[in-house]
Amino acid sequence: MPNVALTRRQSLAVLGAAAACAVLPAGARARSSARVEPLFRISLAQWSLHRTLFAGRLDHLDFPKAAKQEFGIDAVEYVNAFWKKKSDPEYNRELRNRCDDLGVRSVLIMCDGEGALGDPDEARRRQAVENHRKWLDAAAALGCHSIRVNAHSGGTYDEQRDRAADGLRRLCELADPMGLNVIVENHGGLSSNGAWLAAVMKQVDHRRAGTLPDFGNFRVSDKEVYDRYRGTAELMPFARGVSAKSYDFDGAGNETTIDYRRMMKIVLDAGYSGHVGVEYEGGRLSEAEGILATRRLLERIRDELAAAAKQPAEIGPEQETKETTP
Repeated sequence: MPNVALTRRQSLAVLGAAAACAVLPAGARARSSARVEPLFRISLAQWSLHRTLFAGRLDHLDFPKAAKQEFGIDAVEYVNAFWKKKSDPEYNRELRNRCDDLGVRSVLIMCDGEGALGDPDEARRRQAVENHRKWLDAAAALGCHSIRVNAHSGGTYDEQRDRAADGLRRLCELADPMGLNVIVENHGGLSSNGAWLAAVMKQVDHRRAGTLPDFGNFRVSDKEVYDRYRGTAELMPFARGVSAKSYDFDGAGNETTIDYRRMMKIVLDAGYSGHVGVEYEGGRLSEAEGILATRRLLERIRDELAAAAKQPAEIGPEQETKETTP
């Protein structure tokens, strides 16, 4: 042991801590030193700031800084539309360096506009797969766990399932050596039908394939809206991420369109404990106000659910008799 002289106050503090630890059972001491993990973590989806970004009031490279310093969120989800330099390794390294300096984690990249992975034409389907390669490279450079893609297709219900599954599996095979997941959001068309997208996942049958359930995107067509709670429950067994879409809030801070407590119970009952991305898309509140309102609601529900989980289970009369009888 190094020869370190302690003051009287320091010595008393050390002795007090040792005495307190000694009276605890070994299991309790271990639990007291273990890190308590949250029920889920919160990230910020870049689309929450799409108006600010499109207007040029925020640069893509500064998005992680805004997430951390303005909104108190240390994990981010990108949208490929805001990349100023696509397929540029140096640009990606600069973004990674900024995240590392800030202590911000890059979670995923949402990819749009790269062709339909379920295109009825096989050549175009193969090209769509190849078009996503640059986003796999960017995700790997940033340390993301996934890219989010779309499962758009054409044809009958079954034909679209088969075609989307084919394109997704091909992309998963590209992603696998890179340690990346390919996750599909319910994002219009049949992808907003939870049963259909779950069937696609089963048909892809690849360890890198998954879903990104979005609380709000369940409009299949102008005439059909899928039940959001049923759809989320159907997609959660495959989830590698969750998108907490929000539109507006009442005076108590609750989302006015979506029952967040019901939704988050579905998420947690599926055993999910990863990032839940704040994705504000409303118009009444500013983007900043909407982001903060969504974050606060998620934090409040997380605290409520964590507190409820700590409550001891009620003991019924039969159990009580059995436990107290010698």
